[in-house]
Amino acid sequence: MSIRELIKQWEASAKSDLTAHEYCVRLSIHDAARVAALAEMYAQRSESEIITDLIGAALDELESSLPYQEGQRVVATDEQGDPIYEDAGPSRRLYELTQKFAAQLEADSRGAK
Repeated sequence: MSIRELIKQWEASAKSDLTAHEYCVRLSIHDAARVAALAEMYAQRSESEIITDLIGAALDELESSLPYQEGQRVVATDEQGDPIYEDAGPSRRLYELTQKFAAQLEADSRGAK
């Protein structure tokens, strides 16, 4: 999700599922002031929700910025019939690890209910 999409979501006041796990962070004074300003601008969102949404948007942007590294295995062909190789770079590793931890967090979430 881009930051633009995030702002549209805040304006629509959408919410997403959260894990049972909490993360504790300390912000710089400047960043904390910006979070407080956003929470005032979008009063339907708490500071915690603002931070959660910003981290999600930053992670989406980071993931889309990871470099593609061509692997050895052909996984598809494009419209001209040229081979498309698997991604052997950090985006694939992030995807695999994300799937692993998502399964663990979902299991933990089901166990906490």
